[in-house]
Amino acid sequence: MKRVVVGLSGGVDSSVAAYLLKKQGYEVIGLFMKNWHDDSVTISNECPWLEDSNDALLVAEKLGIPFQTVDLSEQYREKIVDYMFNEYEQGRTPNPDVLCNREIKFDVFMKIALSLGADYVATGHYCRKGEVIVDGKPVYQLLAGIDSNKDQSYFLCQLSQEQLAKSLFPIGELTKPEVREIATQQNLVTAEKRDSQGLCFIGKVRLPEFLQQQLQPKEGLIYEIDSNNPIYNQPQRTFSSLEEELASASEGINYTPELGKVVGKHNGAHYFTIGQRKGLNVGGTKEALFIIATDVKSNSIYTGQGQNHPGLFKKALRVDTSEIHWVRKDLALKNGESLNVLARIRYRQALQKATLYQFESGLYVAFENPQSAITQGQFVAWNIGNELVGSGVIS
Repeated sequence: MKRVVVGLSGGVDSSVAAYLLKKQGYEVIGLFMKNWHDDSVTISNECPWLEDSNDALLVAEKLGIPFQTVDLSEQYREKIVDYMFNEYEQGRTPNPDVLCNREIKFDVFMKIALSLGADYVATGHYCRKGEVIVDGKPVYQLLAGIDSNKDQSYFLCQLSQEQLAKSLFPIGELTKPEVREIATQQNLVTAEKRDSQGLCFIGKVRLPEFLQQQLQPKEGLIYEIDSNNPIYNQPQRTFSSLEEELASASEGINYTPELGKVVGKHNGAHYFTIGQRKGLNVGGTKEALFIIATDVKSNSIYTGQGQNHPGLFKKALRVDTSEIHWVRKDLALKNGESLNVLARIRYRQALQKATLYQFESGLYVAFENPQSAITQGQFVAWNIGNELVGSGVIS
């Protein structure tokens, strides 16, 4: 009987994952991760982790499996929260959920599970694991979940072969309604529980207040750039190489105050992100204002009217060499090589046709159609069919 430690989060997905594993004959242990102590920045008055850990305990009791709580708040602050503050300070927008999976659930947590004699770690992610044989050795695949509406493979885009080897995703073959139905049939307390929002395992957090703990407010100006500005109608440049052309396409426009007009004030460029519409508090425009660029050095925010503003779109992005991650190392590109893929730059975005180009200076992802709000610090992930084969941090 193989032993599996399930990360019981107190939600319906991990509850059903534990039930299915037990039904399949595994020896199942439930482990709840406590990653946060500070309730001053959570939106709801009740303490979210306490409620979640109680629900996880009730599920474990119902399934008749051992249960314990592990406190990983120190590691979480160090590996996730400090990293987030640092990224925002530099004007980038990190993705804490992707990091939480890489650094906490499938690293710190997995090591604890293996120290308990576990053969595998299981989570309630909507994705699947496959296996192919390459050069006589097993290579693990990260496949999209069957429920295209809930597929969470993007959040696991930074996992390694070593991590995948020890992972199980029991609900990857199911849809969300099927998962809820199983939970209802088994009388699990989480059957009707709403999906958690907000930071991985923290609960709903007020992001501006959360950031203000560490990043001081600093008044600056909001500029609006007209969509007919000549900067968007520059003559076509000629490039000496494909690499130079891709570099230009991924860099975008360097905005300066004289290109626009002042429309308002903000309390810190580092609190805002590209593509953001809420929180600007600027009225009187015909269409909603969207952020097209932020500059933390000059503490300026540049905006444009409407979601089709040309300043929102770019055809390419770049990933630094040090930030390229191949889930399938056997498919990694060598310098000078290219690969047709399907890519996405955020969770739940439809997969987009793109081509990867690997150079010594880094990897470029060139999209067939221009993409809106490509944001530094976020992750781009690329697929071949329904298999996620690699990812990287947008630079």
